[in-house]
Amino acid sequence: MEVVAYYRVSTKGQGESGLGLDAQREYVRFAAEQQGWVVVAEFEDVGVSGSIHPLERPAATKAFATGHPVVVAKLDRLSRDVEHIAGLMKRHQFRVATMPTADAFQLHIYAVLAEQERRFISERTKAALKSLEARAAGGDADAVKKISNRSEALAKGRSKLNRAKGHDTQRQQADDRAALVKDAIELCVLKGAGSLQAVADCLVARNIPTARGGKWSPTAVMRMMHRLGLEISKAAVSPASP
Repeated sequence: MEVVAYYRVSTKGQGESGLGLDAQREYVRFAAEQQGWVVVAEFEDVGVSGSIHPLERPAATKAFATGHPVVVAKLDRLSRDVEHIAGLMKRHQFRVATMPTADAFQLHIYAVLAEQERRFISERTKAALKSLEARAAGGDADAVKKISNRSEALAKGRSKLNRAKGHDTQRQQADDRAALVKDAIELCVLKGAGSLQAVADCLVARNIPTARGGKWSPTAVMRMMHRLGLEISKAAVSPASP
């Protein structure tokens, strides 16, 4: 079956560094080999938010206009909005590399879960900030310093509106970074990394830095996986059990 591939990253920095795009290409290539698909064209949207309807994005519009089934690495590369996914299902064919045999009903369920995950990540970020503020109120010196540094940054000539926008941008950047690292970790495990050290080595080999620009260690991988709710199994990365 002939298909076209569609890739999306939310910021220009991700597109220029290749972080995210390379992982998406590998997901699609792996699925194509397994399913016998022939990728006849590739389309990329760089610096485009997932909140924009796929048919309102330049590259995605061209991909769906080809008439071929559109393959994405993960469902959220199309959208985390259930309405977007449901609407596309009625008009176009698409496949998801991480679940290539999923039918329309299953994709709809995954869309619901993806939308829920987006809200969960946002709520967890807010909860972490509240926890930091509570620790600071209780006299934790480290928390007090972090709150102070944050307050100073917010006070640098920002209006109330600018502060609100700044918070939203920071949260979005953190969410985007976490999503990209999650993709990379899952891909490493898919390729056989069965331990924290193996995952760390894989991330380093792929030139994916930590949030501070350093190299991954087993401890750093463990913390990130805990934050993302992931665990290593023998075959794949799956949501951790409660």
